[in-house]
Amino acid sequence: MTSPSLLDALQERVLVLDGATGTALQRMDLSLDDFGGLEGCNEALNFWRPDAVETLHRSYLDVGADAILTNTFGASGLVLAEYDLQERTRELNRVSAGIARRMADSYATPDKLRYVIGSMGPGTKLPSLGQATFDEVHEAYFQQALGLIEGGVDALLVETVYDLLQGKAAIIAAKDAMAEMDRRLPLFCTVTIETTGQMLVGSEISAALTAFEPLGLDALGLNCATGPEMMHEHLRYLAAHSPLPIMVQPNAGLPRVENDQAVYDLSAQELVDAHRTFIGEYGARIVGGCCGTTPEHIAAVVEGIAGVVPATREPQLEEAVSSLFVSVPFEQDASFLIVGERANANGSRRFKRLLAEENWEEMANVIRDQAKEGAHVVDVCVDYVGRDGAPDMARLVGLARGRTTLPIMLDSTEAPVLEAGLKLLGSKPILNSVHLEDGGARLDQVLTTAKRFGAAVVALVIDEEGQARTADRKVAIAKRIHQLATEKHGLRSGDLLFDALTLPLGSGQEELRNDGRETLEAVRRIKQEIPGVRTILGVSNISFGLNPASRQVLNSVFVEEAVAAGLDAAIVNALQILPTHRIPPEQHEASKRLIYNEWVDGKDPLQAFMALFTDVDLQREEIDLAEQTVEERLHLRI
Repeated sequence: MTSPSLLDALQERVLVLDGATGTALQRMDLSLDDFGGLEGCNEALNFWRPDAVETLHRSYLDVGADAILTNTFGASGLVLAEYDLQERTRELNRVSAGIARRMADSYATPDKLRYVIGSMGPGTKLPSLGQATFDEVHEAYFQQALGLIEGGVDALLVETVYDLLQGKAAIIAAKDAMAEMDRRLPLFCTVTIETTGQMLVGSEISAALTAFEPLGLDALGLNCATGPEMMHEHLRYLAAHSPLPIMVQPNAGLPRVENDQAVYDLSAQELVDAHRTFIGEYGARIVGGCCGTTPEHIAAVVEGIAGVVPATREPQLEEAVSSLFVSVPFEQDASFLIVGERANANGSRRFKRLLAEENWEEMANVIRDQAKEGAHVVDVCVDYVGRDGAPDMARLVGLARGRTTLPIMLDSTEAPVLEAGLKLLGSKPILNSVHLEDGGARLDQVLTTAKRFGAAVVALVIDEEGQARTADRKVAIAKRIHQLATEKHGLRSGDLLFDALTLPLGSGQEELRNDGRETLEAVRRIKQEIPGVRTILGVSNISFGLNPASRQVLNSVFVEEAVAAGLDAAIVNALQILPTHRIPPEQHEASKRLIYNEWVDGKDPLQAFMALFTDVDLQREEIDLAEQTVEERLHLRI
């Protein structure tokens, strides 16, 4: 019974899992002593009444279940600590897996193998709400996974996930345990959607898919919370978008309380009917039962789904990033992907001041408020000379993650700062950025981290010789980074955003005059010559040094030209980008001549552009966009 045979079986037929554990154990005549005096700790039975656990497994194997789950739903260290059993986490999981292994093997035949799946439940702490740290959750699941692997499971299941950060920590821990044991087992995950249509912390199914799919799962689905009737919409989404096999384990309906006991009313036939739909319409490959389901339910499913052919699926994975709550596609129907720039201590005077004052609440509000300003993602940078960025990033992201629906772009030159943010985000963020200035050492470090946490990455066209200035060099560096990212680190092309570098055109320096044109050509060629990747630019650099009115116009025209060249995303203040019809034609034309360094009648395009804004004091101190009043914004719209 090796793990590859389980994956092979998934290709050949629908696998039937067992049913409920907790409610099944409650029906047994067990005393407090059977639990070692640990009331409510079903996992203690693995030590004190292994025969009861054997009886549980036999009840499902007798009726034809293909796979049984270990009695380890609450056997992570954080939960076992409530019973003072945390030091025995690995042992308990090894013992439980061994019990299930013996039972499965005793029922296995050449024609019908029986599998053991290691159950790793959600625990009782929500890391997204600050109830536990990523490292604490990871260590708890790491020890649990080690024990399950040692005990002989065929696969690991991170189940009943209702907090994306908890789920991500558990998935990463399971993969780390496999690496530690030099074993590669199938890794499954099921999320739990409440009657609200969201997970407990408010995540939509799209956010869960976006966050978990890059982590290397072998199946993803739903379990628990509701009966099957409330799972259709979410399974339909997975069927259309998830490239992973679908698994589903509904409760036996929503429970009602009778005589202080939870009662589940879903009949065995109703569960069969639901699974026939899940298989025949949504292509589910693994089915079973959760709370309230019995051996009678599973017996009916084994018989009732025989001959049902899984629907053929052609899922279209939507390449995206996510917040804790929602998924945001890279491809925007009516716009480029707008990355809000106001939470950057290196670009916003106001944000830099708030950081110096350690006004974390107001900094988190700056992140939150960019959603209503039109941003799709928010760039967060706390790099500041003289400060330790890692605790600053942790403090800020810890506050902001629950306040904003926007995905976060973690922006830092230091890998530890990026990781500090990643450990607080159950979502799929973007890391900004990597390059080859040091030959690739830091790039390797960040890309390894990005792969581990399932993040997208911004890559700058910088190598050992410095910033690339010509389109040829920009494209050559992009190709070099792309090869390292995809072939060495296993990242997808679609999760790479190349920044062809925006350099200022307002200085008048001869060596900078062609930078706008070269950057736009590089954007066009990167999209053409490296299929599947994306492009991004920090727009405001193009106008650095000019006065506010001219900056707004030049930024707006540059965005227009970049999007026409194939730009996918821009780091910009959306409120400061003017539509073409709001820009006077002479300003629009002068902006294009400056960008492309076009001299007409011997006139310097920079001087011609600046002359159109002589009504604005050129010596006026640059206004931070985040501090502009509504009146100032209207004034700048000329």
